[in-house]
Amino acid sequence: MANLIMYKLSPLRLASASFLQAYRTTTSKHFNPKFKKERAAKYLKVDLPNPNESYQDMAPEKMRQKMKERGILPPRPWMERPIYISATGGVFEPYVPPEGDGKASLVSTTRAKQTVQLLEKKSKSMMAVRKIKSFEEDFSTGEFCTKAQDIYIKAHEALAVDDKSALRLHVTEKAYPEFRHNSRLKTIRWKFIESLEPPRVVHARCTDIVSKENIFGQVTVRFHSRQQLAVYDRFGRLLHGSEILAKDVLEYIVFEKHLANMYGTWRIHAKIIPDWAPPKDPSMLTRVLPEPELEALPPPQAEAAAPAIADK
Repeated sequence: MANLIMYKLSPLRLASASFLQAYRTTTSKHFNPKFKKERAAKYLKVDLPNPNESYQDMAPEKMRQKMKERGILPPRPWMERPIYISATGGVFEPYVPPEGDGKASLVSTTRAKQTVQLLEKKSKSMMAVRKIKSFEEDFSTGEFCTKAQDIYIKAHEALAVDDKSALRLHVTEKAYPEFRHNSRLKTIRWKFIESLEPPRVVHARCTDIVSKENIFGQVTVRFHSRQQLAVYDRFGRLLHGSEILAKDVLEYIVFEKHLANMYGTWRIHAKIIPDWAPPKDPSMLTRVLPEPELEALPPPQAEAAAPAIADK
């Protein structure tokens, strides 16, 4: 059987190499001749732009014609400002609290000087309040104090429950990182008990940024209240304060509003800490290592000279 197969394939050995080599024929014709004209109409000739063409030396009429051919709109001036300033970066002309504020029995020459200075600056605050009323017709210092206290309470409650969205509504972009500082992995228990004195406006200022129409207003409110605060670490250990004891807190909070923005709102901007304020209490887990006690060494005694030994 094998000999028969070799006998039949023997003529192939005498054929040329081109006959035995496999090859393919490529063609651009479609396998289906139907819709030949429709397929040809799908290809459009496009006039490619000349890369060597100089547009700087081109006449305005020629430039307009080229832009119309390509469907390009002429450039228009960009009048919108790309930067939006929603809050200032600090407190302009900060309020200086009188020394010993909140203590009726304290009398000092420094406080008397500060009281005189506050009376001199009171006219500027009245002018600032008048400027705020030009943007807010219903602005009143008495009603604003109630509104400011509500903002103050909501901001601290949002911080206690770690609600970032609610905190941004009541705090400016400058005060937000100061509120959130060192609060990660902490449990905060805060409660506003009562106001020892009704809040009152002690300072007001207005300023313009970039342009004269872009005006910001800042109002400083004095709060004297009783609060409870307790801070726990991630292991549940008490770091600061207490949930049982309440403390009297005297604070000067600066509220800011973008007056030129019709949708602007009053938000907490900063907190003024006077120089005479007592230092903050350290955390309860902070420990100070005692200094090592130096032991008194006995005075050195003169050693007796050993007798010389003669060489043997």
